[in-house]
Amino acid sequence: MRSAIRLRFVLFAGVATFACAIVNAPSIALAQEASTGTPTALPFDSAVTVGTLSNGMRYYIRQNHKPEKRAELRLVVNAGSVLEDDDQRGLAHMLEHMAFRGTKAFPGNQISSYLESVGMRYGPDINAYTSFDETVYMLTIPTDTAAIVDKGFKILSEWAHNISLDSAQVEKERPVVIEEWRLGQGAENRMQNKWFPVLFSGSKYGERIPIGLKPVLETYKLATLRRFYDTWYRPDLMAVVAVGDFDKAQIETLIKRYLGAIPRATAPRARPLFPVPPHDNTLTSINSDKEATRSVIRLLYKEPKRFITTAASYRQRLVESLFSSMFNDRFGEITQKPNPPFITAYAAEGDLVRTAESFSLTAVVADNGIQRGLNALLVEGDRVKRFGFLPSELDRAKKDLQRGTEQAYAERDKTNSNVYAEAYVSAFLQSEPSTSIQYDLDAVTRILPGITLAEVNKLAGQWMSDGNRVVATTSPDKPGIVNPSQGEILLAFNAVKGAEITAFAETAPSENLVDHDPQGGTIVSEREIKEIGVTEWKLSNGVRVLLKPTDFNADQIAFTSYSPGGASLLPDASYIAASAGDLIPATSGVGKFTVIDLQKFLAGKTVSVNPSIEDLSEGVSGSASQRDVDTMLQLVYLYFTEPRLDTSLVNTFLGRYKGVLANRSASPEAAFSDTLQVTMSQHSVREQPISAAIIDKIDAKQSFDFYKSRFADASGFTFVFVGNFKLDSIKPKIAKWLGALPSTGRKETWRDTGIRPPKGVVQRVVKKGAEPKARTALIFTGPFEYTRQNRYYLNALAELLNIKLREALRENMGGTYGVGVSPSVSKDPLPSYQFTFGFSSAPERLETLTAAALAQIDSIKKFGTTPEYVNKVKEAALRSRETAIKQNGYWLGQIAMFDQSGWPLATIPDGDKLISALTAEDLQRAAVKYLRTDNYVRVSLYPENFSGAENR
Repeated sequence: MRSAIRLRFVLFAGVATFACAIVNAPSIALAQEASTGTPTALPFDSAVTVGTLSNGMRYYIRQNHKPEKRAELRLVVNAGSVLEDDDQRGLAHMLEHMAFRGTKAFPGNQISSYLESVGMRYGPDINAYTSFDETVYMLTIPTDTAAIVDKGFKILSEWAHNISLDSAQVEKERPVVIEEWRLGQGAENRMQNKWFPVLFSGSKYGERIPIGLKPVLETYKLATLRRFYDTWYRPDLMAVVAVGDFDKAQIETLIKRYLGAIPRATAPRARPLFPVPPHDNTLTSINSDKEATRSVIRLLYKEPKRFITTAASYRQRLVESLFSSMFNDRFGEITQKPNPPFITAYAAEGDLVRTAESFSLTAVVADNGIQRGLNALLVEGDRVKRFGFLPSELDRAKKDLQRGTEQAYAERDKTNSNVYAEAYVSAFLQSEPSTSIQYDLDAVTRILPGITLAEVNKLAGQWMSDGNRVVATTSPDKPGIVNPSQGEILLAFNAVKGAEITAFAETAPSENLVDHDPQGGTIVSEREIKEIGVTEWKLSNGVRVLLKPTDFNADQIAFTSYSPGGASLLPDASYIAASAGDLIPATSGVGKFTVIDLQKFLAGKTVSVNPSIEDLSEGVSGSASQRDVDTMLQLVYLYFTEPRLDTSLVNTFLGRYKGVLANRSASPEAAFSDTLQVTMSQHSVREQPISAAIIDKIDAKQSFDFYKSRFADASGFTFVFVGNFKLDSIKPKIAKWLGALPSTGRKETWRDTGIRPPKGVVQRVVKKGAEPKARTALIFTGPFEYTRQNRYYLNALAELLNIKLREALRENMGGTYGVGVSPSVSKDPLPSYQFTFGFSSAPERLETLTAAALAQIDSIKKFGTTPEYVNKVKEAALRSRETAIKQNGYWLGQIAMFDQSGWPLATIPDGDKLISALTAEDLQRAAVKYLRTDNYVRVSLYPENFSGAENR
């Protein structure tokens, strides 16, 4: 489970985009609205059955066949932490946890145990979240068995009105929620707790963070928890959402049977809304922390929440989307200039909470860069106010919006059910219609041409006003950093009004990626692998191509490629200097195009291409829509033949990256991961933790030369294409662009650099951080017989331990919020495996919990496991494959892995046989073989003032 705060302040978040699935109306409605003055309501998607039960509960049902044999179920409760009384702070979230601790019909942990028995995973398929204003329960269930579907709706009904709140189970879950609280503690949380009350000044939201208060979580009485449940969990505040591969009429019957039987609330307490009061002045909050790793400026212009329910409000949202998109493009361009005022910056317009939204400008800046960064944000805002955007900028933004809508329409029958489910959750909570993609396409196509630059530019003055403004800054607390005072921040707003600011100017990029088409090559041989529908071509320049046409997505063609060698071919002495090879084209561009010019050229196109140099190989990967395949292949050609080196752009990027790393050492988590990294590599020069000092050693010219050398010969490359294409139509494109890649016929492979994990038991303790929290990771390693069967055994063992360790450490001992289990295997340079598990906890419980985890492992090694657990492991794998085999990404990964592993591609579909044959003895043997307690690395993190770690 997770507690969620629906705020849009993510450090490196990208641009704000218009979500086509939210609302829509055909433009004829706009004309009617304009002529009559009567708002035209937006129509709800007719594919959705929407109704209200007699008890007041809403329901939304949609049939959707992606993925097949699955349904997404949601129980939506219009109640969250903002409704808590003073003695309930954190109990909305606690109640969400208790839903999985037993109901009248499903005592204890029977819900999760049952769902695992039919192949659903705790977390991805069984989950919930609590926010300020709502609590949402989420299930993914198979639909090929009527009894499972029936039970799914019974579970929703039980959560809605029959959660047991058994006192013994409450005491088991109480420490789990406290561990979730503990997990969130740290510098960002400490600073957030200071600026949130300023942001929400005068509103209850400022003091109702969903995770709650630790003293309340430690001491609340059962009656207090039940009071929240009895008050707010009632049908008139609930909705059920069902989207999936099923018959709608049958699902409606189940909803009425199970959810309609819940009694209507008698004398219900009114569900209040909590406004965020306006203010004429600018509120400021300046914060720092010794463990903070970055300086961030958040400039927010608050306004009351607007609801998109009419054709006019829909059109206005389109205008606003264009504004945010253009603003973010400008920020992206600024970061490419030498010595930019911020490391990254972005603009966003969106909801803060149920009653308020905001337009925000956010920037991450270097040490002592808050004043300069704030000035830059204000200057860019004022530049738009004074001069507006350019017609060329608006044209690109319109192209991107139009293309995104067109592609969503093309994928209308391939859209995953969870996308629709989340849209209907929002529709219920926001009281807004969710319209069809057909309406979206019609409206966007008709409305966009009529949106003028003047009306987009007008938003700058409307959004960035002098009132209702908040500035919140956070930064590291260390010698040498001096933050601006409140007065200095406020003066910046006045200073920008009189500043001399020039209009934004830009140059148009070239109209062609490649000026002169290459001669191309030919396909010299062809082979078909009929069992899996794959065709192999060999080109005249030695390039090998594997192609699998699919219809899993309507408008996607994805590819990857690989060639042996990679960074292993760099000698240790020059490794760091030349290790940024793939960074060069990513920052400099290709051919005639800088990165910014390339982004402008690609406006209205759906295409991405990314070169990479890994340890043992290099390659290029990406994807495109059907109409943009030529552009995709041209970019591949340019990344091989015309990479650019612009030292100014590279140095600008490295300077920004150094700004990100400047305070990394203050982070306890960074100290933990760095210790793990150097311990596992035995301090190899090639595995040094990233730092500003490492960045200073990178040489752009050496890196560029190494990149060119790795892509100078394509004859050793294999390309894999998966997607909706026809072989006959893509064949001439492949021959032309991939057949023209350079070829020298060199024969080479990777080099063994000698990095090995340590042998025996190696333990390291890191003491860093002020918060009372600890974590540990254990990594088992060893040689590996690299077969498909052994890979599966290792993965199956991880699935088993995921369940067993969660049950032992979380559910039974209440010692941790969650346990992570992660296996990995490598074929090269030596066949080997790593098996990692880790968790966080209170410092004083870390050793006890570790001993309990090792005891679980020891039990599996000595006694094996039960048929019940074997079934859960097998069902999870079978159900996962059931959906995976209908995804392009699965086939792309499998074809590439099998090909590089030397396994017959025709055997890819045989995975079900491996899974079905799994036995308890297989799991026991795997545990004995791979979880050797005489050969592992353990790294543990404790607070710096914790004395109990001294004996480790």
